[in-house]
Amino acid sequence: MLGDYRIQGRRATDIAADVERAVGSGELEPGQALPPLRDLAEELGINPNTVAAAYRLLRDRGVIETAGRRGSRIRPRPVTSYRDQVRVHVPADARNLAAGNPDPRLLPALGPAFATAAAAADRAPVLYGHPAAEPALVALAEAGFLADGLPEAAFAVTAGALDAIDRVLATQLRPGDAVAVEDPGWGSLLDLLPAHGLRTLPVALDDQGPRPESVAAALAAGARALIVTNRAQNPTGAAVTPARAAALRAVLAGHPEVLLLEDDHGHGITELPFATLVCGPDRRPVASRWVVIRSAAKAFGPDLRLAVLTGDEDTVGRLLGRQRLDTGWVSHLLQRAVAELWRTHGAGPAGVAEAYRERRQALLTALAGHGIAAHGDSGVNVWVAVPEETAVVVGLLQRGWAVTPGAAFRVQSPPGIRITVSRLDPVEAPRLAADLAAVLGRAEAGARQI
Repeated sequence: MLGDYRIQGRRATDIAADVERAVGSGELEPGQALPPLRDLAEELGINPNTVAAAYRLLRDRGVIETAGRRGSRIRPRPVTSYRDQVRVHVPADARNLAAGNPDPRLLPALGPAFATAAAAADRAPVLYGHPAAEPALVALAEAGFLADGLPEAAFAVTAGALDAIDRVLATQLRPGDAVAVEDPGWGSLLDLLPAHGLRTLPVALDDQGPRPESVAAALAAGARALIVTNRAQNPTGAAVTPARAAALRAVLAGHPEVLLLEDDHGHGITELPFATLVCGPDRRPVASRWVVIRSAAKAFGPDLRLAVLTGDEDTVGRLLGRQRLDTGWVSHLLQRAVAELWRTHGAGPAGVAEAYRERRQALLTALAGHGIAAHGDSGVNVWVAVPEETAVVVGLLQRGWAVTPGAAFRVQSPPGIRITVSRLDPVEAPRLAADLAAVLGRAEAGARQI
């Protein structure tokens, strides 16, 4: 099971430290199975409860993962690595539908916005002691949040959505706490949780967002936080509808202590309206701790590492306190440039949402013509369930299409592939659908033979 390596220690902390050291040195490799609790307890001459406590420590620190009756294994990747490191090699002659990027042709010119921001900086340089958030940016964000039904609340500016989530988790949760997340969901988030020593509780979703019964089960299992993508969910394109938001609020009402994080990264790139779980028409939050995050990356470019969030005073206050201890603030030059982009382009450049909708719909329609069910109600991605990811990804690559295997986004959900349609011309959709149908037919035939 572990080869020649013998785990040492008589206390839970000693056993955990020994395994973690062996993983770090390479004596234990990713994917190796740990001995069953009772077997290791007998070998070490200790109580099985001590071994169970050691395994919990290792799991909370992201060193191992537990899969029920299949036992515990060394994590396939250390918590300091990330899923994006495992990439499909895209040949020069292949169409790259794997990267998840927006279409550069639909991004606005940044020169004018940064020129305006630089001119303001020349007139009044930002010095130490300046407020962390740019008033003009906050005013625009606040107007948008209020128009979308959120209550008046505190604000903060962070270096993107993941930075905001990272800081909220660090200041509100402790290692060992469980977090309910969408499955399939954002790979970077799935990697961030074990880096904080947090446990992942997967939540099933459909085209309307997280399923209420699955969220209820996760909260009943002890989830201390719930993270939801409102629109343009990555990788499925799901978008929370008003009816689904109301159903989820009913579930959350029974757990007001749960931390609620909403990531509206699809702001500006989808035509679907924003529906929040935070509150209903009365604007009274169902959670005592909550944040809603909007970033600039998808609408204006991934290099604009900026997000504005609103939330309750305590959660935002703790985030700002932590921010003051490290970066201090997000560059006001960047904040002023994004404010100018929002002022001149609104949530996103004109025509972007419609262009992405046209590209998604072209592929969904073409796939349906081959009897292939797919998902993609919003955003830049389409999700297709497949019987076996590797065979499908390789088969499509042989036909000139690079897509992303679903393993980068899954915890327990069935296999699938993500196709980024942001740069897919609608006239290409029939050929891609036909190629995928051919690959799926071959993969399914192979599965039947096995």
